[in-house]
Amino acid sequence: MRRAALLGVLLAALAACSGPPASAVPPLPEKCSESVAIAGYSDVLDGAEYGARRVWPVTGLSGLAVDRNGSLLALSDRSVLFTLDPRTRQPLGVTPLADEAGTPLDAEGLAVDADGTRLVTSETEPSVRRYAPDGRLIGRLDLPPDLAGRAAPNTSLEGVAVNPGGTVVGALEGALAGDDPQVRRFPTWSGPAPGPTYAYRPDPGLDVSEIAAVGDGRLLVLERSYTDGVGNTVHLALADPRLGTEPVARTLLADLGTCPTLGATAQQAQANPLLDNIEGMTVLGRTPDGALRVLLVSDDNQDPAQTTRLYDLVVRVPAA
Repeated sequence: MRRAALLGVLLAALAACSGPPASAVPPLPEKCSESVAIAGYSDVLDGAEYGARRVWPVTGLSGLAVDRNGSLLALSDRSVLFTLDPRTRQPLGVTPLADEAGTPLDAEGLAVDADGTRLVTSETEPSVRRYAPDGRLIGRLDLPPDLAGRAAPNTSLEGVAVNPGGTVVGALEGALAGDDPQVRRFPTWSGPAPGPTYAYRPDPGLDVSEIAAVGDGRLLVLERSYTDGVGNTVHLALADPRLGTEPVARTLLADLGTCPTLGATAQQAQANPLLDNIEGMTVLGRTPDGALRVLLVSDDNQDPAQTTRLYDLVVRVPAA
């Protein structure tokens, strides 16, 4: 590709990823690896609130999804679903969520089905609940008993995605009791019925914080951990359940700690101050040359020493 044409593609990619004024936005996406570049970051939601008569703090964000109308959805682990402007990323609306008893969820993962149904994981049961756009609970997918009985508290269903054909895929954050401690499980559901469960092996020492559908049966997988004195480690990988391997075939796309800092600062000690506790991920679309536009969000854990931060990535996955 000629240099002028390449410049045009990169500029178009950056324009497609544009959002609110960020803390720092480079003139072109900057490489984190051969497969991943960062187009910018924004702290516009850090410390933000929504509402007048009742104020909703925009905090504890652990999931992202694109709604059918193109707006962004951001899930708080405080059992609140925010609607965000896709350009400015400012909150436009809020929908409280509740379980069958009307009590808040331990909400973690988020995806949107083809009909607009919101899929929200809960670590309590564990389960994936289905909600109408107005927040009405309309269904539930339970983790099979042989998995649910071995899931550790607070490290169970952390992520969810919808593959082509409507298959729902969940992601367990940590290892199951009695399992290989390096393996994480990805349960599936076809309609209301449980399907096969995939074994996935992240990089050593990392857990799974979110998954996102690529659109061809493959999954982006967000892996992360936190170590005192080092800070957050975040890896982005590609899983391919279609190949039938055990565990599923995995390709590391980037260690996000190698991304340029873009002038970011962090209140906690970090090897790379750009990174915070990244937990949410969604695919926004594609650039003109076919790369994925991926948005990440960090969970501030309602801790003033942490930051709610959005990250715009350009991700090139190997050909299917």
